[in-house]
Amino acid sequence: MRMVVYVAIAIPAFLLSGAYISQYGFGLFPCEMCWWQRYPHFAALLFGLLAFFNPNHVKILTSLSALSIALSGLIGGFHAGVEYGWWEGITSCAITANPDLDILESIMNAPLVRCDVAPWELFGISLAGYNFIISTLATMLIIILILKRKNI
Repeated sequence: MRMVVYVAIAIPAFLLSGAYISQYGFGLFPCEMCWWQRYPHFAALLFGLLAFFNPNHVKILTSLSALSIALSGLIGGFHAGVEYGWWEGITSCAITANPDLDILESIMNAPLVRCDVAPWELFGISLAGYNFIISTLATMLIIILILKRKNI
């Protein structure tokens, strides 16, 4: 199988895994813009898996995966800018409800998650910032791999 397909599957899987490990393993509940970043990665993962199982359409499916990864990266870049105070966000704060509790109790006890506050940083870069960096690099890598092999 081609390297481009592996990248188109591995990057969104890696980033989504990191997001869910952060959420469920470390209690870093996602804000609304964090969720926005996940949706394109789900699409990218789907396109990558379709390319894996349909080798006749690898070029178009991996291109769609790259486009989806780029979209998530752009949302991550915008979100990081909101977290760093570079510009205003376009959403209000979001809450995450617990489906195991009564609806009212769930809403009242849900953590308030602000989109303009980074819940975690490493070397001054937030999770949204890392999504931007990794997604941008992955998109460029997929494009290079597609262009490098004309017979994909």
